[in-house]
Amino acid sequence: MSRQALFLLIQSVVQHLTADLEAVIAGLTLHWSSGGTEGAVTRVKKIKRQLYGRAGFELLRKMILLQ
Repeated sequence: MSRQALFLLIQSVVQHLTADLEAVIAGLTLHWSSGGTEGAVTRVKKIKRQLYGRAGFELLRKMILLQ
């Protein structure tokens, strides 16, 4: 990667971070976390992938509730 391309990449990252600076500061300073929710969503997506094309909604619902 050329020096100029690297500079443009860094400049783009900085522009996007400063555009949403309030969210960046909140993410770095607050003790609140969405880790539990993200974990649950990941688990549901994994179950959906395993059952794709094999079962309807009722079986998917039971699998999610049982795990």
